[in-house]
Formats: sequence, C-alpha cells, structure tokens
Amino acid sequence: MIRSMTGFGSASTEVGGSHYVVEIRSLNNRYLKVQVRLPEELQGLEGELESLVSKRLTRGSIVVTVRLADNSAEAAAKINVRAVERYLDQLLAVPRIDHDSTRVDLGTLLSLPGVIVVDTGEDRLARAREALLGLAGEACDHLLVMRTREGGDLQAELHRHCDVIADRLEFITEHAPRVVTLYQDRLRQRMNMLLSEIGSEARDEDLLREVATFAERADIAEEISRLGGHLDHFRSIIDSDADDPAGRTLDFITQEMLREANTMGSKCLDGDIARRTVEIKGAIDRIKEQVQNVE
Repeated sequence: MIRSMTGFGSASTEVGGSHYVVEIRSLNNRYLKVQVRLPEELQGLEGELESLVSKRLTRGSIVVTVRLADNSAEAAAKINVRAVERYLDQLLAVPRIDHDSTRVDLGTLLSLPGVIVVDTGEDRLARAREALLGLAGEACDHLLVMRTREGGDLQAELHRHCDVIADRLEFITEHAPRVVTLYQDRLRQRMNMLLSEIGSEARDEDLLREVATFAERADIAEEISRLGGHLDHFRSIIDSDADDPAGRTLDFITQEMLREANTMGSKCLDGDIARRTVEIKGAIDRIKEQVQNVE
C-alpha cells in the first residue's frame, strides 16, 4: 500500500531522573531532507540521529525535535571536596589570620577556581545516547503508522479519480470509430448540397480521399491504448503490497497520462469526445496534486 509523506510520531521516556522526548514531523519533499533540533548539550548526537532516521524514511522533509528535562542528581554541579580542603588548609597556614574569629564565606569559597566541577559533555551524551536512539526508532514507527493510514485515504481518493478516467475512456473507445463515419456522412451531404446548384453530385473517389485524410489525422486508437495501459499500471502500483516508495513513479505515469490526453484532445474534433477528454484531463490534474503527497 502507498504511504503519505505527511505524518507525526513521538516517543518519551525517563531515565535516571532525566525526561527525554523525541518528536518527528514529516512534510512533502521531492527528496529526503532531515533536520535535527537538539538541546545545546546534546549536539554531539545530531549525526547519529540523522543517520537513524535516514535509514527508516526514504522521502520527505523531516524535522526531528529532541527535548530534555534533567531532574536527576547528575544535573547538579559537583563540589570538588579535595579542592575545598586544599583552600582551607592554605588559609589556616596564613600566620596573620585570627583563625578563631575569621569566618569563611561559602559563596566566595565556591567561586574559587576548581571548586565547582561541571559534568562533561561526554558523560551527558553517554547517558542520553541509548535513550534517544531508542526513542527516535519508536517515533519513526509511529510516524510510519500515520503515513500508512493516510496512504490508505490517498489510495481511495486516487481510485476515485481513476474511475472517472476509466469511465470517460470507455465512452471514447466506443465512440471513436463512429467519428469517421459521421464525418463522411456530413461531408457527403455538404458536398452534394454545394454541387446540386450546378447539377452535379460528389464522386465517391473524391469523398473517400478526403475521408481517408481526415481518418488518419483524427485517429486516436494508439492514444486510447496507451492511456489505458498507463491507467492500469498506475492502479497496479497503488494497490501493490510492496514496501518500496512509489511517489516518483506515480508522478511520472501521471505525466504520461496527461500527454496522451492532450494528444487525444488535439487530434479529435468530435464534441462528445472533446468533452470527455477535458474531464479526463481534469481528473489527471487532481491525481497529480494527490501524488505529490505520496512517499
């Protein structure tokens, strides 16, 4: 079944007091374009997340958004106890200070170099990597489910337009052979009417020559056959159980269908066929719009 290119998937989890959320949104795009939005402290995971998503999705404009709420104990900076002890030992070693009455300001002590140890980016990435890669895979699963569901709606809509084309093409197929006969009858009546004024009648050889020229110019049998073949191919693809992306193929087939319809419209001057051809072209245009959203 075909899949839509639009969709949304999300997943979240909490590990060691840290709450992680991954959201993936997908919109139409002729190619695959992945954009990853990460908190500053997790920028090192951008390449891995982009690679994971690129392996799961084949087409569309993809935006991956990662959110982090770190409520764990590791979120707090650590105090370097040994550094604090070293500073205090140095203060106590100063002879001119009254150690009994002197008070140490904790804020000032904590601002001294080396007292506060901030968690390194490598440690944070190591804790987040496994969680975020797992969530990205889960979010892709949810996105694909939504794409498949919307693909079912697209499939039904495309079949509806294909039915219009098939119906109008059936009329044209039945009516086209009679076009030459009708033209011959009208031409004979017109020629006889004009020649009757001079007491003459149209000769069969002249009439047949003109009819043959018209028949060759107005013959749309090949266009009817090719359009019917393209329509069958189109339907076989949207009904296929294959998991391969079909959007570009469907877009190409739609262009070929429109080419045949345009040729039919320009070659055949019959009013009834012309009206059905216009309706076919309208249905193809609507198909072309819908196909832009197929993966």
